[in-house]
Amino acid sequence: MNPQDIVSGRYRIERHIGRGGMQDVYLAYDMLLDSNIALKTPQPGQPDKRFKSSAKISARVNHHNVAKTLDYIEEDSRLFLIEEFVDGENLENTLKTFGAIDPHLAARVFLHVSKGVAASHHAGVVHRDLKPSNIIVEHGVNLHELKITDFGIATLTEEVFDEAAREGDITRSTSGTIRGALPYMAPEMMFRQPGEHPGASVDIWSLGAMMFQILTGKVPFGVYLQAAVNVQNKNREPWPNFMTSNPQYKTLAQQLQSLVEECLQYNVADRPTADEIVKNISDLCFIGVDRKVGDVSNLIQNGYSGFIEGDDGITTFFSRESIYGPKSSAPRGSRVCYSSFPGSPRDRGHPIIMIE
Repeated sequence: MNPQDIVSGRYRIERHIGRGGMQDVYLAYDMLLDSNIALKTPQPGQPDKRFKSSAKISARVNHHNVAKTLDYIEEDSRLFLIEEFVDGENLENTLKTFGAIDPHLAARVFLHVSKGVAASHHAGVVHRDLKPSNIIVEHGVNLHELKITDFGIATLTEEVFDEAAREGDITRSTSGTIRGALPYMAPEMMFRQPGEHPGASVDIWSLGAMMFQILTGKVPFGVYLQAAVNVQNKNREPWPNFMTSNPQYKTLAQQLQSLVEECLQYNVADRPTADEIVKNISDLCFIGVDRKVGDVSNLIQNGYSGFIEGDDGITTFFSRESIYGPKSSAPRGSRVCYSSFPGSPRDRGHPIIMIE
C-alpha cells in the first residue's frame, strides 16, 4: 500500500510504520472522525478466515490498557483491521534505553499490563504472544500510558502455533512470530502436542517473563532455541544481587520477585490469575511520581552524593543509596532517570536509574 491510498472510502494511508511476523501496519487517517488509526493487513500466506475471526474476538476487549479494535474491512480481496493508534514506542525499544528498571516503576508497568490481560481474559480472549514488542508505551520515561497491542490477531497467532505443533517441534520453527515469542513462551506452549490448546495461563507465564526482564535487564531463559532448552531443563537466570542488596529497594524488590516466581510456575494450576496479580500489585506500596531525565553534573562526599542537572533546568540532590541497577555509582556526566521530591536547599532525587 502507498501513502494517500484510501481504504473503504474512509481511511487514508499516511505511511508504513511496522511489520510483524504476520501483518503489516500503517498509520492511517480516519477522514470521518478526524483522527489517526492503525491499519493492519495480513501478509501474503496468512489465513484470511483466522484474521477475520481474530478481529471479532478482539473487539470484545475494552480496556484502557488494551489497544482497541475499531473496525474490520474486506475490500478488493484484501483484509484490513482498524485499531486504535497509540502514539509511542514499543516497550522492547524502551527497555534498551533503561536496562534494569527500578521496582517502583516496574510495579507500575506490571500493574497496567496485568489489568489489560485481566480485561481480555474476562472477555474470553487469550493473547498468546505477550512480549515487550507488543506493548506500546508513551514517549519519554514516565510509562504512565501503556497499551497491549495485537489482540486483534490472537486467533491468527494461535493458528501459527497450531501449525508448528502439527509439523513437529515448535521450538525449532523458523517462523519469526514463534522465534520472537520463545523468550516469553510458557512451557505448555513450547512443548504442546497437536490438538492441545493451552489457555489463559500462558499469558500469566509471559507476564512473569517480561517482568523478570524489566527488573533485571535480562530475559529469564535466554532467546530463541536457547530459551526452549533452558525452559525444558528449568535453567533460569538467577535474581541479581543488586535487586535486594540496597535497603532502599529490598522490600519492594522481594515482593515483586515473589509475584514473578508465582507467574513462572511450571504447573499451570499454581499460577495466579490476572485478577489475582492485579490485586497483589495493588496491595504493594510503590512510588508513582512522574520521572525526569538529567545528567549528573557534580559529585561530593567522595562520590557518595551529588547533583543532577535536569533537562527541565532544575538541579536535584541525590545520594548513591538511591541508585538502582548493576552499577552502584553514577559518575559525572551519567545520564539518569529519576523522580524528584521537595527538599532544602535542593530537591531530592529518588529512585535513580542510569539510562543510555
